[in-house]
Amino acid sequence: MLAYIRDANTARSVTEIIESLYQQLGRETFCRLFPVILTDRGSEFTDPVSLECDEWGEVRTRVFYCDPQRSDQKGGIEVTHEFIRRILPKGTSFNNLTQDDISLMMSHINSYTRKKLNNRSAYQLFSFFYGDGILAQLAIRQIPANDINLTPKLLKK
Repeated sequence: MLAYIRDANTARSVTEIIESLYQQLGRETFCRLFPVILTDRGSEFTDPVSLECDEWGEVRTRVFYCDPQRSDQKGGIEVTHEFIRRILPKGTSFNNLTQDDISLMMSHINSYTRKKLNNRSAYQLFSFFYGDGILAQLAIRQIPANDINLTPKLLKK
């Protein structure tokens, strides 16, 4: 999973992140990694065309929405959200966080092994299928098992 700091909770802020990923990864890699974007019906996802199409109107992904009140339709994401909340408990200010902080947090979360992944981490599985190069491009690195920290202390400055 990837996570990004946004200045505002707007559709434009999400489009900017998708566009940045598209430019960073290139069309072929982006389309291979993101054939579908599954999301909730939050106001930040109210412009699906800008997410689905590049600046020339070429389709790069498809956006689908979960049914209201059905977090089970994206269950794997919900577990990751729980890990995020271990590090950034509800009520924690994000004002002093940088994108480097968020990438570090996601590196720790993605390096955590999970039983449902056959005792592998999301990082290991992604690396197996796509290689470490893309992960490096996305500022995600593997954290050794003994160094994984899923507590607020991870981001204390």
